[in-house]
Amino acid sequence: MFRGASAINMDAKGRIAIPARYRDALRVEHAGTVIITVDIESACLLIYPLHEWEQIEAKLKLLSDTVPLERSFKRKLLGHAQDCELDSHGRIVIPPALRSFASLEKKTMLVGLLNKFELWEESAWQQQMDDGNTLIHSQDLASNERLAHFSL
Repeated sequence: MFRGASAINMDAKGRIAIPARYRDALRVEHAGTVIITVDIESACLLIYPLHEWEQIEAKLKLLSDTVPLERSFKRKLLGHAQDCELDSHGRIVIPPALRSFASLEKKTMLVGLLNKFELWEESAWQQQMDDGNTLIHSQDLASNERLAHFSL
């Protein structure tokens, strides 16, 4: 399980170091392989351990190739998907096209979301957090069936 946000500097070759607390699990449980693709709605990247990605692919296989929305959805996720291997220092290389999609340069945020990571450009992450806080505070969580039990 991945949780928490980590500030990570990307080097000139487009490499980021996966935090040490995740490396062993990625190597042992997922053969050191992650799949990186674009997010459907946000300007960030999604990083899935291999076995988690395989579950996404199984769901994508169920989508139609003749229904335009479903085909476009598959194209976006699969067309951008890149296999990446952790190197001996626990780093992965973010391919240039994916760096461009998420406007990644030096300062990034790697965010654990249980079964995957999001990778954000640092200021875009901060904006996302600010927007999310505004949205959360504007809602009555108690009236939302799926969120009511999180209400304090």
